[in-house]
Amino acid sequence: MIRQPAVADRFYPGNPTQLSQQIKTLLTVNALPSKRKAFAAICPHAGYIYSGRVAAETLSAIEIPKTVVLLGLNHHGQGAPVALSLADWHMPLGEVSVNHKVAKMLLDANSPIVHDEVAHKYEHSIEVQIPFLQVLQPDLNIIPIVLSHVSYPMCEEIAATIAGVINTVSEDILIIASTDMSHYESRESATLKDTQVLQRIEQLNPRGVYDIVHSKRISMCGIIPVSVALIAAKSLGATSAEVIRYTDSGEASGDTNQVVGYAGVVVC
Repeated sequence: MIRQPAVADRFYPGNPTQLSQQIKTLLTVNALPSKRKAFAAICPHAGYIYSGRVAAETLSAIEIPKTVVLLGLNHHGQGAPVALSLADWHMPLGEVSVNHKVAKMLLDANSPIVHDEVAHKYEHSIEVQIPFLQVLQPDLNIIPIVLSHVSYPMCEEIAATIAGVINTVSEDILIIASTDMSHYESRESATLKDTQVLQRIEQLNPRGVYDIVHSKRISMCGIIPVSVALIAAKSLGATSAEVIRYTDSGEASGDTNQVVGYAGVVVC
């Protein structure tokens, strides 16, 4: 099984040379001076012109192990609610394989996680993370999981499964949750709402994150991946979360009347 790029030449360059140069430039300009070991990270998934600086600064701040669990969201509503892909990903910068040993453990764990390729076919929330990870970790393999909207108890069940498997294997595994923040609001409104969410993330309060997004009707698309990542990271021993960078699309477009917010967070 081969998963072809769905958003190359739209969200990022499809030409390998151009893509490599863009990512290396973003990493050079935005890299932090030191790296830390992390349980999880939160990264945006817009076009690189909008959110590439946030992704570069966030991912360059941490050690990227060989295996990464990528939690994306299901924008298209196709496939299973909690869908794990076993396909090799044919990306412009080269093939990326799934860690089949870890994937099988997740699928055998009697949890909501099931094998499903349909949910991944057109989904960009995981895809846009991969080129950055390929540059930062040449020996990358992944476990890509796309999540539809589910209840908080199901988030807990999914997170417990992921944390349980990570605790079992004798290798470092990073969890990355893919999300953009508020969508198509004024900068003032988006910043106000996103700050409330980010405060709860920094408090390592996944239930608070889940609840405020729903109660305030905040249009943060990746609430489920973020909730699962935070629950799993806490179970694995995380004690802190730091917002590395927050911005919005207006920084690139100049339009501050209708922005999308972008945040990068490291959970240690």
